[in-house]
Formats: sequence, C-alpha cells, structure tokens
Amino acid sequence: MHDQKNLTAEKLCFHCGENLPKLSFNFDERKFCCAGCRWVYKILAENNLCNYYQYNNTPGQQSKAEGHLEYLDEPSIITQLLDYKHETSSIVTFYIPAIHCSSCIWLLEHLYKINPAIFNSKIDFLKKQVTISFNHEEISLRKLVEILNEIGYAPLISLQDVVKAHSGSVDKALVLKIAVAGFLMGNVMLFSFPEYFGLSGLEKHFQYLFGWLNLAFSIPATIYCGRDYFVSAITSLKHKHINLDTPLALIITVLFFRTAFEIILNTGPGFADTLTGLVFLLLMGKWLKQRTYHHISFDRDYRSYFPIAVTTLENGKEKPVPINEIKTGDRLWIRNGELVPADAILMKGDAWMDMSFVTGESEPIHKVLGEIIYAGGRQTTAAIELEVIKPVSQSYLTGLWNNDIYKDPVERDTFNDSIAKYFSITVFVIAFAATAYWLFRGDSHKAWSALTAVIIVACPCVLALSTPFTLSAILSAFDRKGFYVKNTDAVEALAGCNTIVFDKTGTLTSTEHARISCSGLLEDEEKVLIASLLRNSVHPLSRQIIQDLNVDEFHELEGYREVLGKGLTARVNGHSVYAGHLSLLPFTVESPGESGVHIVIDHVYKGYFDVALQWRAGLTQLMAKLSKYELRILSGDTDRDLWMLKTIFPDSTEISFRQSPHDKLNTILGLQQGGQKVLMIGDGLNDAGALKQSNFGIALTDNINNFTPGCDAILKGNALHYLPNFIQLSKDGLKVVKMSFAIATAYNFVGIYFAVQGTLYPLIAAILMPISTITIICFTTSATRFFARKRGLTN
Repeated sequence: MHDQKNLTAEKLCFHCGENLPKLSFNFDERKFCCAGCRWVYKILAENNLCNYYQYNNTPGQQSKAEGHLEYLDEPSIITQLLDYKHETSSIVTFYIPAIHCSSCIWLLEHLYKINPAIFNSKIDFLKKQVTISFNHEEISLRKLVEILNEIGYAPLISLQDVVKAHSGSVDKALVLKIAVAGFLMGNVMLFSFPEYFGLSGLEKHFQYLFGWLNLAFSIPATIYCGRDYFVSAITSLKHKHINLDTPLALIITVLFFRTAFEIILNTGPGFADTLTGLVFLLLMGKWLKQRTYHHISFDRDYRSYFPIAVTTLENGKEKPVPINEIKTGDRLWIRNGELVPADAILMKGDAWMDMSFVTGESEPIHKVLGEIIYAGGRQTTAAIELEVIKPVSQSYLTGLWNNDIYKDPVERDTFNDSIAKYFSITVFVIAFAATAYWLFRGDSHKAWSALTAVIIVACPCVLALSTPFTLSAILSAFDRKGFYVKNTDAVEALAGCNTIVFDKTGTLTSTEHARISCSGLLEDEEKVLIASLLRNSVHPLSRQIIQDLNVDEFHELEGYREVLGKGLTARVNGHSVYAGHLSLLPFTVESPGESGVHIVIDHVYKGYFDVALQWRAGLTQLMAKLSKYELRILSGDTDRDLWMLKTIFPDSTEISFRQSPHDKLNTILGLQQGGQKVLMIGDGLNDAGALKQSNFGIALTDNINNFTPGCDAILKGNALHYLPNFIQLSKDGLKVVKMSFAIATAYNFVGIYFAVQGTLYPLIAAILMPISTITIICFTTSATRFFARKRGLTN
C-alpha cells in the first residue's frame, strides 16, 4: 500500500499535485509538471522555506491567473524577482505568454491608467516581456501580479534565465488552436461541398443535417480558437480603446450568430465555412508573425555586442574576463565610470552609484559595505570591489539599453496606437456605410458580404508590420559589421543627419598601439603611487600608462576625484597625487609639453607622460566619402595635430581644440538651434553629454569600456570605415518603408473597392489577408538584403 502511494506520488507534480506530462521538469530530484511549479519550489528551497511542504504533500498551485499568490508576499522571494529596488521605487520584469499583438502592447504600456502607483511599463514584444516600474509602498508585487491576472495577462513567474528559455520556445497553445481550427475547417468544407456544387436541393434532409454539423463545428472554432480575439477586444473596450483585434472579434461574432440564425430557422446554409476558414487563417497569420519576430529576435539576441571590459580579481591580480563568463562568487573591480554588469555586494571601497541607466534618476546613490548594487549602476568615484550574487544577465543590460523605458506617459503614443485608433474606426465607418447602402437597395446578401469582406480585407496588420520588419532587418545587417544600434527608432534619426562631428582622441586615433614616454625619472614607489591612482580610471590613456609602468602592487585611495577629460587626484598611501592636464595643475610649472598626462606628487612636479596615439587607418578615404556632409572636429587636446587633421579632412572642416565636455555639448546645441541634424562620434567617456544631446550619438570602442547609456549606437573601432555605408543603408531603409506602405495601402484600397460592392466573398478576403502579410514580409526582407548587398554590408 505504501509502495502504491509512492508510485502515485511519482506520477504527480511535487508542487501542485497535477499529473506529470511525458516530459516533466526536474529539479533537486523532484519532478514538476511545468516551469512555474519548478520555479516556485526552487525559490522556496534556496531560501530554506521548504517547511511549506510539510503540511501537505502537494500544497502548491500551478502558475495560473486564479492561482494563489501568497508567496509574492515573502520578502526573500520579492528580492529574487525584482530587477531594482531603492527607497520607494522598484522595477520588475515579467514573462507574459499571452502577449501576441499590438493591443497587448497598448494595454500593458498603459498600466499606469489602471493603478497610479505604477509609474510606467515597457513591452519587449519579441521576448514577450514587460518591464514595470512601480511604487512598492503603495502597491505590492503581489497586487501588481493580481492586476495582470485580472486583465488576462498572467505572468509566468521566473528568473531571467528561465524567461530567456521560455521566450524562445514555440507557442504550443497557438499551435494546438491552429490544429483544431484546421480540423474544423476541413470538416466544414467537406459538408459544404453540396452547397458549392448546387446539389443540396436533391436531398433536403442531408442539407439540414450538414447544416447542424457545420454549426456544431463553428462553436469550438468561435469559443476556443477565436478566444484570444474576444479577450483582447473586450479588454480594450473596457479601457475605452479600439485595438486591431476589435473588428476581427466583431466579424467572428457576426458570422457565428448569422450561421446559427440561418441553420436553426432553416433559412440558409449559414457561413460556417467562412467562419472556420477565417479563424484558421487568422491564427496562421499570427503564427507567421511570431516566427518571423522570433527569427529577428534571435539575430539581435545572440549577436549583440555589449562592450564592457569586465575586470575580475584573482588573488589580488586583475584579469579581464568576457561578460558571459562571469559567475556567482566572482570578485569584480569596477573603476570610475564603469557599469556594474551583474547584481553584486559591495566588498571594498566607497560606492556612489549613478543609477540613471536603470531608473532615469541622475543623483548618485551612496552604498555601504555589504549592500546590494544592481546591474546597470555606474560608479562615480574611486574603484570598488564587488562580489557577484546573481549570474550576469547580458540580455537584461542590453534590454535596458535597447528600450527607452523611462519616458513621460504623454510621449507613449506609438505607431500601432495611432493606426489602430484611426484605421479601425475608418474601417467600421466604410463597412457599415456599405451595408446600409445595399440594405437600402434591398440586396441583403450583398449587404452582408460587404460588411464581412470590408472588415476582413482591411486588416491594418499589413500596415503595422512594414516599419518594424524593414528596420529590424537593417539592424541585423548593421550587427554583422560591428555597428550596434539600440532600436529601430534610431535608424530613422541616423538617416536624417546632415552634420557629422568627430572627437579626436580615441575616435580618430587609437590607443591600441600607442607609444608612451616619460619626461622625468620616477622612483619605484612613485610609480606605484601613480599606478594606484590611474588604476581607478577607465580612460584609455590611464590604461596605457598603467600598462607601461608595469607595477606589482597597488595602494588604497582616499578622496578620489576625477574631472572627465582633464585629470584625477587622490591621497595614495598618505601622499597627494595628481595626474592629468596641465591646465588643472595646483600650481604653475614650465613644461616643454602642454599635452600629455602631467604628474604631481606632494605638490612636486614630476614630469609628464607623452602618449603618441596612432591614427586610424583609412581616414583620408573615409573623409572623402563623407565630404557631402558638414564635418566638424571637437578635440579636448592641444592643436599640435592640426597640420595632420588638415591633410585628412576637407578644407571646409571647422576644427576646435581644448574643448571641455561642456564646450562640446554647447557646440552640439548651437548646431541644432541652427537647424542641423547632428551625428556625433566620440569615445563615450568625456563625450557623454554631447553624444546624448546629438540627434544620433555613436560611441566608438576598441577593447575597453567606452559605453555610455546616452549613445544611440556602439561602433567597433575597426568598422569606422563603414560609416558612409551605414548612413546610406539607413536612408535606403526609409525608402523601403515608404514603398511597403505604398504596397499595403494599394492592397487595402483595391480590396475595399471590391468589398464594398459585395463582389468579394468573405472567405476570399480571409485568404487575401495573410497573403498580403507574407507579401510585405518578403518584400521588406528581400529589398533590405538587396540594399545591404549594394552598400557592401553583407558577408
């Protein structure tokens, strides 16, 4: 008896008690029916809360909308789920399988209208994720999940690695609905053959039987297969909004009731064939969109490049490690200006974190020893030592960069919002006007055909798809050549630029093969003091000098301060040390070299490091290709390289030296006020303000952390010569968008023209709708590949 009980238990989910599927989820020698149950158990086990299972063998519930959410009140579990938490604000990312169309995006991005404690929310349609910022003092995480459940978007509670695994998986529910819809459509078509060939009048009792069978098949097609359209439409109407699914839900409803009316009263064969065929084709179109979106997502996700030079500490020695190799327990050395790549605990140093990359708030936050520092924070003072407590989530950081999450709600009106609002209303007006016209003429059959055909054939999906598919294809072409643009909106900004501004150091020059010489004689202890100071800076000149000094030990710092692009100072082992530009020295000295990195120790001038940077290859040819643009150079260095720059750039180029970060920002502002669309290229360090202000900012990087959240794109140093090709392809992309819009608009006009006349059979309209979607996808993909090949951006 005991063995039989154990055998039964082995067939049930350890958490919720449901029957195990053939392919169960295993963890800790226990079996679970789904990832949701496994995840809940994993959280409880990791937090020593497994006494929860002592009161009942299977006390849990599956992760469903009606499931119990008490575990979301557990502080330790909340900590596991949140991406960020500080004072009153928190950020969380959920994976929501129900996301499938633009109406989902609209509703989830307007959660702040449902509850004011939700600041804002941003959707990643490709990964079916929503990132929500909320006030955790006014609304708990549990209440937030309950709100999502109530509106039909129950999240799958899981960590980022589980999210990633699920987001790339096949939508099994959709595939099942397609299979059921196909089965129903096939049978309805079979029973409708007598009607098609005019044979139904021969056997009246068979006609009546087949009609009832078709009605029976229409019920699951409407209620089960078409359920998502009804949920989406009803939800949008509750929030006083008309979305893309509303007309489709209406036509399915009308088709079903018209079929039921005709068959029950025996006045006609009904429209079961049109109904089942429409539902099947709609679901196939949805599956096609998901597969294509997933393909684009795969391209971006696995080839994206996040230029963080992660430095780990092993036995006190620094070692650069690729970001994807960082694991829990590793010690990280985060310098001034560097981004924290993973959630970690502060072990050593004074941390003042700029969390604007995560929250939008620029005021630095002070962290004490033992406190959690979240991924995305930027250190603003001396270098700190951290211990990783969560695996690196590159997708999380990339997601922060790709999405402008924290915008004012008034700026949230998207393309899909506008097209759904106006296009759907226009379609309704045309459809009902055509119906009224034919009813007035006394032709109810044409009136009915016009109503259904107009609503079906004029689906705005084909219009809404042209822009994202075109620009996403361009992003993939950019990726292959080392140009990583943050999102599709930025592509249009790139195409509109007519002025290009270059930084010099780190942009036109490279530090990879720099030659370094020192004007003074330094003792070994002085070298250690200088290296200890420069070790805290991420500036490329600092890294080059440290490499040249080649010391074996470092000292602790006090009172570290860095002026971007100028210099840094601190007390090192009891000594006052300064390294930087001559203009910021605490006293006047006579030096043969104004440029370079000047050194002062205990108010004694020790000389300077002269760094001879190497010019990037092919600059003359590059500037010749860019000569049709207005070119400018903003350099923080002296004018010693003026003669070289004049040989590289056209005579009309305006060159400015000794430019502070503030000066560069003001120059960009001045150009924009003059009507210029500015493309700024810098190294991402002291150019951060100018990059953010420009219409399109590019952070150039070689093999160091030159990334800034303010930029619109990252460009690998060895791909700079492709810049004209990138700009031209972005312009070609806008041409493709306009052409695809023209094709989609022409399709809708032609379709509506025949539909309003009542000559377009509804089933034919349903067939034409996915065909138009396929046409747009094929056109945008092939056209973008053609232009990419023409611009030399294919492998």
